[in-house]
Amino acid sequence: MALRSVVYKAVLQVADMDRGYYAEHSLVIARHPSETDERMMVRVLAFALNAEEGLAFARGLCIDDEPDLWRKDLTGAIETWIEVGLPDEKWLRKACARARQVILYAYGRTADGWWGQNRNRLSRLDNLRVFRLEPESTSAVAGLAERSMQLQCNVQDGEAWFGNGAEIVRLAPETLHPVS
Repeated sequence: MALRSVVYKAVLQVADMDRGYYAEHSLVIARHPSETDERMMVRVLAFALNAEEGLAFARGLCIDDEPDLWRKDLTGAIETWIEVGLPDEKWLRKACARARQVILYAYGRTADGWWGQNRNRLSRLDNLRVFRLEPESTSAVAGLAERSMQLQCNVQDGEAWFGNGAEIVRLAPETLHPVS
């Protein structure tokens, strides 16, 4: 018998001063049985950092040809494709062919090595943006996971403060690509 996803619910308040975006989102997050708290919460963080109308969690780990998050236009074309983790370079090339914009949040202790191996091939993808998250920060974000969450994310000057009212984690995503 296959294990079922566990459903988490979150009310996420976003105040993004960099983009002038302020909104509250009610999220339902399906956590795949093989997914860790850290990965799930990095998906929620990615939502907060890119929040806009129409952004939604895709089926991700369950479906091979869907991202972690995406936003489609009214015709069904993929505007924004968001991945978390350290995906295969071929997967990112395929995503860049299907979407107007692809964003990757690389995290984990091996993220630097992964970037070193894939930098040259990925640097040719003009519609790809890659950010690196510090392992200490994503571990702390994982500690915020609860079945029912009240979360806040404030973004200013490229830094984010992500918390639940009792704890706050400061994150400074490092831009790996494109280099400005």
